[in-house]
Amino acid sequence: MPYQAPLKDMLFVMNELADLAAVNALPGNEDATPDTAEAVLEENAKFVANVVAPLNHASDKEPSYLADGKVTTSKGFKEAFTAYAEAGWQGVQHPVEFGGQGLPKLFATPCIEMLNAGSISFALCSLLSDGAIEALLTAGSDEQKATYLEKLVSGQWTGTMNLTEPQAGSDLAAVRTRAVPQDDGTYKIFGTKIFITYGEHDFTENIVHLVLARTPDAPAGVKGISLFIVPKFLVNADGTLGARNDAHCVSLEHKLGIKASPTAVLQFGDNGGAIGTLVGEENRGLEYMFIMMNAARFGVGMQGIGLAERAYQKAVSFAKDRVQSRDLAGSAGPVAIIHHPDVRRLLMNMRSQTEAARALAYVGAGLSDIAHNHADAEVRKATLAVYEYLVPVIKGWSTEMSQDVTRDGVQVHGGMGFIEETGAAQHFRDAKILTIYEGTTAIQANDLVGRKTVRDGGAVAKNLIAQVRATAAELAARDGADFKAIAAQLSAASADLEAVVEFVVANVKSDIKSVFAGSVLYLKLAGLVLGGWQMARAALIAQQKLDAGEGDAAFYSAKIVTARFFADHILSQAGSLRSAIVTGSSGVLALDVEQF
Repeated sequence: MPYQAPLKDMLFVMNELADLAAVNALPGNEDATPDTAEAVLEENAKFVANVVAPLNHASDKEPSYLADGKVTTSKGFKEAFTAYAEAGWQGVQHPVEFGGQGLPKLFATPCIEMLNAGSISFALCSLLSDGAIEALLTAGSDEQKATYLEKLVSGQWTGTMNLTEPQAGSDLAAVRTRAVPQDDGTYKIFGTKIFITYGEHDFTENIVHLVLARTPDAPAGVKGISLFIVPKFLVNADGTLGARNDAHCVSLEHKLGIKASPTAVLQFGDNGGAIGTLVGEENRGLEYMFIMMNAARFGVGMQGIGLAERAYQKAVSFAKDRVQSRDLAGSAGPVAIIHHPDVRRLLMNMRSQTEAARALAYVGAGLSDIAHNHADAEVRKATLAVYEYLVPVIKGWSTEMSQDVTRDGVQVHGGMGFIEETGAAQHFRDAKILTIYEGTTAIQANDLVGRKTVRDGGAVAKNLIAQVRATAAELAARDGADFKAIAAQLSAASADLEAVVEFVVANVKSDIKSVFAGSVLYLKLAGLVLGGWQMARAALIAQQKLDAGEGDAAFYSAKIVTARFFADHILSQAGSLRSAIVTGSSGVLALDVEQF
């Protein structure tokens, strides 16, 4: 089944839910019109369908490999990346002054989704470059920006993020890589970094590594981490490439999924020290890296959505073609399995969750644009707080959702889904990493509890809940069984979320372990409720379009049906999640460690 981007849904969400008009009205976004959005998305969809998506299955069978210190990527990847860079796709959301297109994040987000639906293994390289660009835009010196940004934005060079070490994992306080200052203002870097996505490849002539390391007199823990630029090839004063730096790939990981993406072990300083330059100030590296990390976390959420969409399309195609068993209502012979009720349930599970996650993520992208570009500082501050609350939800919930959706995709295929040749199993395998890298779901949930809920006493969360309730009231006031049903589920779910927010705030000091024992469930609940809210908003708008006789009636009718399904089958889980968090989290801790 060839991938076809769901452009109609993407544009609907951008215009009607993420408020493209408000983004278009921001200073500097005058060209970000609905017509421009449609043109950009259509061109990106063509590129992904024709160039990237056809590479996905074959690259899983013939992944990247390392030989003699050099990585050769899967067949077709290098040429596809060259075409991607030449078309300007790496620079969609990056500043014009560095060669980018300067379009809003709301424009870049569906492009990111499409690229990942085409091939997550391929898309990972550009995701890391996006993060490196954001970090340098925020914390890089003028000289560093002049040296690296234009090349990164154009795709002539790519970027990486080097955090993890063999002994450290996600605990960055345990980072041991050393940075020794030199007389010329540079540093010599010594250490090993693992799990470095596209840490070595054949796409470009240079790779810009952003590396966390400690200077000799740095304080212990995360307060003593600094950030350094360590390019694969040193860069001369005139911008040309100089000598090979002392940073080398010593192995590639053999993985469950995303096999075509080269995940490198990088060794710095085995031959005298890798030359690096400090980004910003010493001991503020983690702060700077979080800029990169937050960009990557949002991007990983979009990976989950793109992968879920690809799995859904494949499952629908198979279900329409696969003939097996008679219809329950009675048929002369076997029918396509899409006529069987449980197959339809699985497909609606896949469709409704994918659409809800897409809507929430695009709304988040629009908020990010407002938070960074609105003329009013107070509006920027308030909107940024909402966006930052949503980021761990978008990352955590969307990626957990993608595991559920790709699993259902395998189930729709039945026994054929277990066979690698169909490709359904690849989606399932690829989805697993999404809940792990750039911070596991538990790390996202810890962030949601600690930084995003407890810190402000639940103020942002409660403000969102008030908006959810307003939508529920609007639904309840409309005629029609679908709207009444959605309103009832949304109202109940918002009450469940509010009860959990109050539980978290009230108990975090007195019973912190029980609160964090329920943190992943809180994240999932927030995703269900806020995603359900977007589906409810979509249903209201769809009905308005139908009443006015505007647009594609079949699309709008399907949107209402999908929103109703989400309310009945997904939002209805909110009560059990609330119970598990509020009354059941202590049970996680009831056994002594020795009893396990």
